[in-house]
Amino acid sequence: MKNILVFAPHPDDDIIGCGGSIAKHVQNGNKVSIVYLTSGEAGSLKYTKAELAVIREREAREAAALLRVSQLAFLGMPDGFISHNQENLVAMVNIIRIYKPSLIYVPHAEDAVHDHQVTWQLAAEASSKAAGPWFQDCPAEPWSISTILAYEVWTPLQRPSYIEDISSFMPAKLAALRCHQSQLEMIRYDDAVQGLNRYRGVLTGKGEFCEAFQVIKAGGSLC
Repeated sequence: MKNILVFAPHPDDDIIGCGGSIAKHVQNGNKVSIVYLTSGEAGSLKYTKAELAVIREREAREAAALLRVSQLAFLGMPDGFISHNQENLVAMVNIIRIYKPSLIYVPHAEDAVHDHQVTWQLAAEASSKAAGPWFQDCPAEPWSISTILAYEVWTPLQRPSYIEDISSFMPAKLAALRCHQSQLEMIRYDDAVQGLNRYRGVLTGKGEFCEAFQVIKAGGSLC
């Protein structure tokens, strides 16, 4: 069994970017944990931030349950204003050292959304710091991550370097994404990601539906 850790800026980014891979990991007997940096409280004008945070955390739990993921964490960073600062970096290093993942998923560095870019920056630096025999702010033992994959959400990757066939898991991915009704009532992300995953499958020939990733670090098998 492998420990898999997914960093998501907002609830639903995880499903859009690597929901099929999450389902595949679970079926393969791996343990998947998802850490949301924010609760997505700025994702609608229909609710107050406090109301929407509750709604989106509930949606995230429902989506995770469909994929049979039981370990979730919400770090409570401000939606739209994730900062690359000491407090957030320490939190990320602590998570890596405590969860001890062999593989992490994170949004790619060139995604157009600010929170996605900063999540990448935090995860990249935290992965490096978590591995070293220093950084006394985090008392847990150092931990080195074998593999880091960057996923696509808002901005498709220009040069993906790894393709995962998720054809058998596309129905589960779409069902999980459709738990996020507070977001789908504004933008049909389910239609968009179905088209993107089909596009990746057709052009790579790897499967009917595929997720694309940028390999940031590769030190072990990906499944």
